[in-house]
Amino acid sequence: MSAARHTVGAATTVGLSHRVLVRQIVTRGRIVAMVLLGAAIVLLGAAVDLTGERDPLESAVRLVANSGFAIVVPIVALVFAAGVLGDTREDGTLVFLWLRPLQRWPVVVGGFAAALTVVVPLTVVPVVASAVVLDVGGGLVGATVLAAVVGVVAYTALFLLLGLLVKNAIVWGLAYILVWEGIAAGLGTGPARLAVRGYTRSILTDRTGVDLELADLSQTAGMVIPLLVAAAALALAVVRLDRLDVA
Repeated sequence: MSAARHTVGAATTVGLSHRVLVRQIVTRGRIVAMVLLGAAIVLLGAAVDLTGERDPLESAVRLVANSGFAIVVPIVALVFAAGVLGDTREDGTLVFLWLRPLQRWPVVVGGFAAALTVVVPLTVVPVVASAVVLDVGGGLVGATVLAAVVGVVAYTALFLLLGLLVKNAIVWGLAYILVWEGIAAGLGTGPARLAVRGYTRSILTDRTGVDLELADLSQTAGMVIPLLVAAAALALAVVRLDRLDVA
């Protein structure tokens, strides 16, 4: 009987990978730290009084962009996505999956789903809640939901790939978030195109009418390009995992 007949099906592999990898990345310390980070921006939104501002909507949009989309979304995605396959490779957990006749691409899909299972509630909920408590109207809540989903998908896919490419992925990821997206992307249009933050900001600007730095794209481009980048990152992760020796 050929080995191909024993190969575990794609759907089963995705489900198995998801269950194993969720347990791998969910630790009490990580969850507590990320919940506190998310709670902090909700409390910040509740504490800020915009009644005296010349343009409360503009102030609110900038607050959400500079706290939720510059800090919470990328950092939470980094913490969980970089480790979903990267940490499991280093500590030997992937060997458990490799002992079964599994295709590689469903393992990546399962890992991506596992990371999203944790990252979505820890990012989208507090970021949207901060927009709600600011209570400025102008479509901010809807814009925040859309930008959060796009940002989470893009960051999670990119950091999953990063975890497979380099050791100390957290350090490299923080360098990307703080140095590239925080500084280099502000140097011009070219570098800005390589910053996920520019696309989430473009969605916020398009939906609310508030001009933000790096936000010079349409809502369509702000949505489509990061999703295409996420798909490319996952495809590269499959190639990397296929060539990886985890024994």
